Amino acid sequence: MLTTSYSPGTPNWLDLGSPDTDAAQAFYCALFGWTFASAGPDAGGYGFFRQAGRTVAAIGPLTEQGASSAWTLYFQTEDADQTAELVEQAGGTVRVGPFDVFSHGRMAGFTDPTGARFAVWQPGDTAGLDAVTSVGTLSWTELHTTDPAAAKAFYGTVFGWLTQDVPFGDFTYTVVNPAGGGTDASQGGIVGLVAEDRTAGAGSYWQPYFEVENADATIALALQLGGTQRSPAVDEAGVGRFAQLADPHGAVFAVIKGAQAS
Repeated sequence: MLTTSYSPGTPNWLDLGSPDTDAAQAFYCALFGWTFASAGPDAGGYGFFRQAGRTVAAIGPLTEQGASSAWTLYFQTEDADQTAELVEQAGGTVRVGPFDVFSHGRMAGFTDPTGARFAVWQPGDTAGLDAVTSVGTLSWTELHTTDPAAAKAFYGTVFGWLTQDVPFGDFTYTVVNPAGGGTDASQGGIVGLVAEDRTAGAGSYWQPYFEVENADATIALALQLGGTQRSPAVDEAGVGRFAQLADPHGAVFAVIKGAQAS
């Protein structure tokens, strides 16, 4: 499970790039009960989603040419510059070279060989998100990819992730664990794009899951707020009830009522 005791290769930050940050703030605050706090006049419109005073995600305007609204997952690194070198050596692309974010930390943005975008965060004053796995926070990460085998090899090289393939219905699901972590340290999954996405020409992408108290109620509320439902709600033994959604600007995410959630 995810934890705020961050170690190299684990998810430690999450932000949304949106063409209309005011509308996106309204959507997610209404959906999850979050509040919003600006990072200040020098932050270029960037700010934080908070729950009970704890930062659980962030949001900012789109800054890259041709970018569309999407959630970006960040993984911890002890050296963003070295990670950038590893990404290129493993066949990925450096979209945004390493740079310092004031004294908070150092970040960089990449694209893996299958086309999925992600980023890394080298902690400074800010270690990462203040809360995960509880209701209204990030609880799982998932890569939907055109080439699971290539993705596993790439992230294994860059982060040292350990993977385990498990049967999941009529397809194989790869569970991701950080280097040195046991099965109880699982942090995400890797899965091939579904046929509908391939037919529609969709590319690879990382998807965050947010824990909720009631999946069906959250789905209904998302639709009322202008979001869309991309997949039917599914019950999976030992996992929970979950569904894939998109916000009014098309950013994809999922909600889950975990089987072990209190």
